[in-house]
Amino acid sequence: MSDKKDFNKKYEKKISSLQIDLVRMQEWVIAEKKKLVIIFEGRDAAGKGGTIKRLIENLNPRHCRVVALSAPTEKEKTQWYFQRYINHLPSAGEIVIFDRSWYNRAGVEKVMGFCTDKEYISFLQTCPEFEKMIIGSGIQLVKYWFSVSQEEQMKRFQSRIDDPTKGWKLSPMDLESVKRWDDYSAAKDNMLEHTDTENAPWYIVESDVKKKARVNCLSHLLSIIDYKEIPHEEILLPDRDKDLDFERPSKSNFNYVPEIL
Repeated sequence: MSDKKDFNKKYEKKISSLQIDLVRMQEWVIAEKKKLVIIFEGRDAAGKGGTIKRLIENLNPRHCRVVALSAPTEKEKTQWYFQRYINHLPSAGEIVIFDRSWYNRAGVEKVMGFCTDKEYISFLQTCPEFEKMIIGSGIQLVKYWFSVSQEEQMKRFQSRIDDPTKGWKLSPMDLESVKRWDDYSAAKDNMLEHTDTENAPWYIVESDVKKKARVNCLSHLLSIIDYKEIPHEEILLPDRDKDLDFERPSKSNFNYVPEIL
């Protein structure tokens, strides 16, 4: 118990320090008009969401967006595959985080038969060129794959079943993925073989221990973004104006939320 307590204490201290640095990194992105895309991929329940939550927790939401697209519409199915993702790429001074991305085609679409073999092969062939164009436009692209063991994934699925606040996280696709573990493994290996390029490498995050995965991922992210701390002028609070001589309306004129705590 003491070891767990010490670990949690160390984790909280480290994650707080990383979040301060993430704010500094974002300030640099804004000031220097940089464009940053971070992709989070991995098996269901691999810990992507928890890491994204800690990543954005203290960032300015006006300059940071999380993109988690639902299944394509009938109209989108007729478009160039990458088209619906392009609309979400960052402008200057923005960070965009993809909670799953165009790599759906190399994973769930391939395994579940939502795309044809021809569409799948075309994706693997054209994805490196697409990412090369993204990078050529001035966007820094970072790709993370969260790797979780079969045993740990099953534990997390059961936790979602048992927790009424997490039931929404468990979808029919999650349950289907349990039966298709080997299919997903083969799809992942093939994806890495074709899209782990010099321009846009994949970084694997071992995620059986969620807290370690968060710290390792965020620490690595900060290490590969060549940001510099932006200097700030000292902020001093001004003196308040003296109270003006006027009568405030009675509280009974308004509706207040009842206090239950």
